[in-house]
Amino acid sequence: MATAQTTRTARVEARIAPDALAVVRRAAELQGRSVSDFLVAAALKDAQRTIEDAQIIRLSIEDQQRFADLLLNPPPLAPAMKRALKARQRLIANTK
Repeated sequence: MATAQTTRTARVEARIAPDALAVVRRAAELQGRSVSDFLVAAALKDAQRTIEDAQIIRLSIEDQQRFADLLLNPPPLAPAMKRALKARQRLIANTK
């Protein structure tokens, strides 16, 4: 994660509506930051949240229980899966 002490090496430019810029300036002022620092922090926070949302699966309590139950008590393998498993075991045995 980037910190305030990280050397800035890239430049990003964006166009922003005057009324949106006024809101951003006010928010940055309230936090005692420059507009640039405020925008970078806000973009980083949103980017991290987006990545987290894409990487974390959230389940309801019922779905969590069903998931755990299926892990602890898996259903029997379908016939096609049994055949695939036997074929895999034969292939591995033949490579040794």
